[in-house]
Amino acid sequence: MILSIVQYGDPILRTKGKRIEKIDDHIRELAANMIETMHAAHGVGLAAQQIGEALQLTVIDVSQVEDRPSTMKLNAKDVDPAIAMPLVLINPEIELRGPTEMGVEGCLSFPEISADIERSKSAIAHAQTLQGDNVEIEAGGLLSRVIQHEFDHLHGILFIDRMNSAVKAALSSRLKRLQNESRRGKRIRPEEEQSLVTETTL
Repeated sequence: MILSIVQYGDPILRTKGKRIEKIDDHIRELAANMIETMHAAHGVGLAAQQIGEALQLTVIDVSQVEDRPSTMKLNAKDVDPAIAMPLVLINPEIELRGPTEMGVEGCLSFPEISADIERSKSAIAHAQTLQGDNVEIEAGGLLSRVIQHEFDHLHGILFIDRMNSAVKAALSSRLKRLQNESRRGKRIRPEEEQSLVTETTL
């Protein structure tokens, strides 16, 4: 089922997700719906907060992005990221590695807004799968950026928090418009979502 996506201004986007203690049918169905919603919106990542659930759950799929490559090791073994997608990460924890770099990011909860964001070039995520297995994912390139973006969502941190002050000031009127729309109860249907510039809206 395709779900509506919460827009900036909804307080749930600032809510830290609860740890998932039991992976049951509800969680499995929610993850499947999140993947369907992410694909319908042409996104590469979606956190539970973005569909109105404050849980430590995110889904990721970078397989369709060709101009921003990714690298991935799964449990210390090199794998093709495209084959491993989509990822479902439950209760993730991450370690940031190496130098940082700037890169363009968008967000499904911020339609028509994108900006350069500084992130670590690589990251290691420890998480559970839908089967309850513990996995370690070492990510580079776009996948690393997406994991960091989604991990932020799970802790109530938004990509605008990582923008420099000048960029955020330039976007202030658009951000205020989104907040006002959110107060009126507007949510985004994926068919309305327009991914800009990179086709990598998170």
